[in-house]
Amino acid sequence: MNRILLIITLAFSLSLLFMGQAHAQRYLPGQKGIQVTGGFVDGFTLEKKDGQAFFGGLALSTYTKNGNRWVFGGEYLQKSYAYKDRFIPLSQITAEGGYYLNFLSDASKTLFFSVGLSAVGGYETINWGKELLFDGATITSEDNFLYGGAISFETEIFLSDRFVLLINARERVLFGSEINKFHFQLGAGVKIFIN
Repeated sequence: MNRILLIITLAFSLSLLFMGQAHAQRYLPGQKGIQVTGGFVDGFTLEKKDGQAFFGGLALSTYTKNGNRWVFGGEYLQKSYAYKDRFIPLSQITAEGGYYLNFLSDASKTLFFSVGLSAVGGYETINWGKELLFDGATITSEDNFLYGGAISFETEIFLSDRFVLLINARERVLFGSEINKFHFQLGAGVKIFIN
């Protein structure tokens, strides 16, 4: 939790550094950016008894009128579940498309807040399809196709006209999973504008 607070504090400090500048090339209709994000799933702990959960994603953002944007991309999520002295991985590979509504920004157009709604679909695999475990036990849950959605809250901090720091929180609801339909994600990333 201390790391997350440090990242948010650092991001806010960087945004204050760039606040006094005028920027005319931000949130223009048709502007496109490639974003890379990553972070933690369902909380974060350093204890070895719990398996770590993380996600990583790559997406394309296309801005519309009024500072809103469409986001299309893919994501990999992995969460490990403890079994005896080992961990069994649950992996989800998903694609998504969503719309983000810009609801607040500062006067210098350095800091933007958005809320988004996305449709998500993909595939879930448990232990990469290996049903038989090291001790002879069998996994009874099956690999499945997933469908559902996500609601997101995202902060964009412009470090320059072409480089943006992202901080996001989201809740995913994916039906079809036999393990867990809900996953909370907290992450950060970068966006680079390509036009």
